[in-house]
Parts: sequence; C-alpha cells; structure tokens
Amino acid sequence: MTEKILSVGIDLGTSTTQLVLSELFIENMASAFSIPRIVISDKKVIYKSDIRFTPILADNLIDVEEIKQFVEEQYRKAGIQKEEIQMGAVIITGETARKENASKVLTALSGFAGDFVVATAGPDLESIIAGKGAGAHTYSKENRMSVVNLDIGGGTTNLALFEDGEVSDTGCLDIGGRLIKVDSTTKKITYIAPKLQEIIAKQNLPIQLNQPTSVEQLQPIIKEMVRLLENSVGLGMQSNFYERILTNKGLRLDQRIKGISFSGGVADCIAKNLPENPFKYGDIGLLLGQGIANSRLVEEKEVIPSVETIRATVVGAGSHTAEVSGSTITYTKEILPIQNIPILKLALADEVGTSQEIASKISEKLQWYQLENEFQMIALGLSGEKSPSFQTVLNLAEAIVKGLDTLIQRKDPLIVMVQEDMAKALGQSIHSLLPKDYPFVCLDSVRVENGDYIDIGNPIANGTVLPVVVKTLVFN
Repeated sequence: MTEKILSVGIDLGTSTTQLVLSELFIENMASAFSIPRIVISDKKVIYKSDIRFTPILADNLIDVEEIKQFVEEQYRKAGIQKEEIQMGAVIITGETARKENASKVLTALSGFAGDFVVATAGPDLESIIAGKGAGAHTYSKENRMSVVNLDIGGGTTNLALFEDGEVSDTGCLDIGGRLIKVDSTTKKITYIAPKLQEIIAKQNLPIQLNQPTSVEQLQPIIKEMVRLLENSVGLGMQSNFYERILTNKGLRLDQRIKGISFSGGVADCIAKNLPENPFKYGDIGLLLGQGIANSRLVEEKEVIPSVETIRATVVGAGSHTAEVSGSTITYTKEILPIQNIPILKLALADEVGTSQEIASKISEKLQWYQLENEFQMIALGLSGEKSPSFQTVLNLAEAIVKGLDTLIQRKDPLIVMVQEDMAKALGQSIHSLLPKDYPFVCLDSVRVENGDYIDIGNPIANGTVLPVVVKTLVFN
C-alpha cells in the first residue's frame, strides 16, 4: 500500500531564505512476515517559495519573527495548513549558522512540521548538501568520474569533490556575489567585505565605499575573484591571495578533476553578456557570473548541467527509512533513545590501510561537522567486511577510537554503524579501548550515507535488536 505525505524543506542561507514543499510517496517494501522497511517510491515538488533575503536585525542576529511570518505566508500561498505537513528539514548554512540565535530560529520553526530533521551546516557539510542537490553526486556515480560542485552564494563558494559517487574532499573560499554591494539606482558601493578590501588595497584599485562605481572599474577585482575560483580546482598559477581567501581549507589538488558543476545564486548569473542594469540585484553577482562564463573553468573543464542552482541546498526534505539493526550489536542502554544525529560515512578507500591511516581519515572528515570551534555529535558510518579476521577488527576499533578522540574527550556518546554483520566483535573491541562505562552504540545491517541523520530507539526483541530510522534529505 502506498501512502502520500507532505514534506517541507527550509534553507536559511547567508544571503537568501527559501522553502520547498514536496509530496513523498511511501511504500512498505518488506513481505507480510517481515519487519517493515519503509522507502520512498516517488517524490514530486509541488511548491517552490519566493526567494527572499535572509532578514538580519541591526544587532546582527537573525530576525526570528520575520522568518516565521515568511514561512506562514508561503504556506498560505501554497494553500496548505501547517498541520498537514508530516516531516521536513531546516538547513541553516553559511554565515547565518554562525549567528548567536541560530538555535532559537530552529526552535521557532519546529512547530511548522511534524518531524524535522535539523541541520546547522558548517562549510563542509553545506558543500556536500549543495553538491548532492545540484546533481554532481549522482552524475559522478553514474559516469564513474571526478566532479567538483562549486556552490557560489552571497558570501562563500563551497566546493565538494565526488569520485564515483563518494564524497572525496570539501573546501570553501570567501568568494561570493554579495561581497561588494552596489546601490542599483545610484551605483554607489554600500559594502565591501574585509578580505576584498585587503585585495583592493594591495592592488591599489580605485574602488571605494560610498563612491559611485562602474562595470569597468570593478573588472580587476572580478578577474581576481575568478582567478581564485580557477585556482580552487587546480587551474592557473596560484594567486598570492589564495591562502588568504580560504574560509577554512581548499581541495587537495593531487589528482585531475574532470568535471565541474555550479550551484548557488551566482550559478543563475553565469552568462557571456550582462543585462541592461548589471547591478539590478544590488551586488556584483552578475559581473562574477559573466567572469565565470568567460573563464578557464568553462573552457578547460567539462561543465555538468546542474539539476538545481540557487535551490540546490533546499531541493529536499526529510525522508524516512525505518530499519532494524542486525542481531550482532553492542550498546550501553543509558544513551537510548537518540534523535537527529548526522552521519559521517567513510568512503570504501578510507577503510583500507593501517590503524593510524584510517584514524587520520576519520579525524580529517570529522572537520566536516565542525562549526567555528565546536564539533557536532555524529554517528560514524562504515561498510565493514563480510568475514573479517580478529586483527582486522582490532585495527578498525583502534582507528575509530583514535579518529574520534575529539568527541571522546568531550564525552559525547560514540555511535558506530556498520553495513556488514560485524558489530558484536567490533563493538566489544571498541568497548575495551574506551574509558570505563563510556556510552556507546555499535550496530550493523544498516545502510547510511553522508547527509543522512539517524534516530535509534530503545531495544526490542529482548534487547537483541535496536530500531533505527534513517532520515535522508531528498534530492530530485
């Protein structure tokens, strides 16, 4: 039997806020005598909201009331009641995630959907979500090639490298379409971002705050921004400003990147020619788009058509797959139940090597879930082996405990999910390496991906099984 549910996705970004409503068609794929396995058989976007600038108050906090009014207004326009919505996702990205009252916004919106997946995404996680939304992830998997998605927004460019469908690396640059704001009528510059101010000063460019400007006057800084984007995927001689413009880190450029795709607001501005008023959006987004259209990025790389551009982060909402863990599990009951924990999934290649090499991969990818100096609680996802030797299990346990040391120091519960049936042995090996009575769960037979969130319920079947709900952001 197929059931239809209504789902909402809300994206609060540095520059813009938007909302998407989707119908998801849910089916139980298990036989009559099995535990239910609920999957999405079809999905359809039924409403895309207006895209509006994210409202920020004078004290640099998010305007919670205005966000609530925006969501209510979009529900009215779509002709639906908030009570009709059964699930959803709120993604807070970019600079907005760094606002002091970001958590209050999530609380205020929690009444607008039945069961929210909530993600405060730092630059790395935002890169992954946008790359999946743009379709780079799927294209990379289907065509077995390396693809980088450049998600160019108002304040930053988020990069995600996919190899054969696996997330291989991420990066972020302070390059965006609203780093210089220009009054669309007077053509006066009303804002210049600090890092661009530095470049302008070092190059002695005649670009000044509160002074009128022109396309010609801004071309040198646009060329430098485009050059930095070219550098980010390994093109051209590296600019002197490259290290300075990195938000946290760039991509490792130790292999050739074959394809690129674009998402974010600036992706819609990529065109050879400018419109009559190049400052109609009050910024340099159109100039940056023209610069990209005439750059080495499109001349020397295979450009993959994007499924979504400005809406790449919000094309989906939370879908749920209900599963149960395998019979070989290890856990401490005190930490259950747990909800909305993001998955950090290792690529198959990351699970190969010495204990130290695997630990390094885990700690490196843990940075994806760091926002400012804080780490989010995560669940580590692994493929594992079908019939591992005892030494293999021991090495993997050591790697996990070393790699997640940051979380262990914080006394966060350790959650490990293995696809193959090996959680009992792995869990016992991990347990022996952890401090006494340390809270942890190790379970198997559950398939997860980066970008997923999980709930783990209380034990059933005399404690031999844990119910698990995998929540996936749905991408068209």
